[in-house]
Amino acid sequence: MLLVVDVGNTNTVLGIFDDDQLICNWRIRSASRITEDEFNIVISNLFQSKNIKPSDIRKTIISCVVPPMMRILDEYCRKYLGHAPAWIDAKSVQMPIRYDNPEEVGADRLVNGIAAYHIYRTSLIVIDFGTATTFDVISAKGEYLGGAIAPGIGIAAEALFKHASKLPRVELFNPPKTVIGKNTVHSMKSGIIYGYSEMVDGMVRRIKQELP
Repeated sequence: MLLVVDVGNTNTVLGIFDDDQLICNWRIRSASRITEDEFNIVISNLFQSKNIKPSDIRKTIISCVVPPMMRILDEYCRKYLGHAPAWIDAKSVQMPIRYDNPEEVGADRLVNGIAAYHIYRTSLIVIDFGTATTFDVISAKGEYLGGAIAPGIGIAAEALFKHASKLPRVELFNPPKTVIGKNTVHSMKSGIIYGYSEMVDGMVRRIKQELP
């Protein structure tokens, strides 16, 4: 079996593949101060829930954008799975990277681009709404051309709450019916949700204009 791990700034997603089939997956919090032994306790409980033994895992592939987690996961794999993990980076992928410094491209952005091109086999703009919102551009030939990074919508909303003393923290699940807000919460939701969606649409439009 293959263990795949995607470590983001907020969450870590794990999956188990048997050949080409994803048989189970989990989402846990990314904790950069956890030890390899504590991580093993968490993973062992997840494995047991699906009757998977650590000895069943023959290979591990990790995409990580949280540097402190790299040492933890490396030690976990060596100590509890009996092998060193394979890491996603510019040197390990087969996609040509047309970045000034290919090593600067985050593993998460590489994985997004490769997965999207694998499915669609055409030129793409791949957007990932995470802690940061990333725009990654893939050519029709399967080349990583570059992209853009913006603050995630959660970060934008939290910054507004923290730095404007009279504004409350708002939930972003339900967009208001109108853009013109009739109270403070309504106005904040409108500005954050509709403003953010316009930012995304605008970035897509600008990227398309620059593509051949």
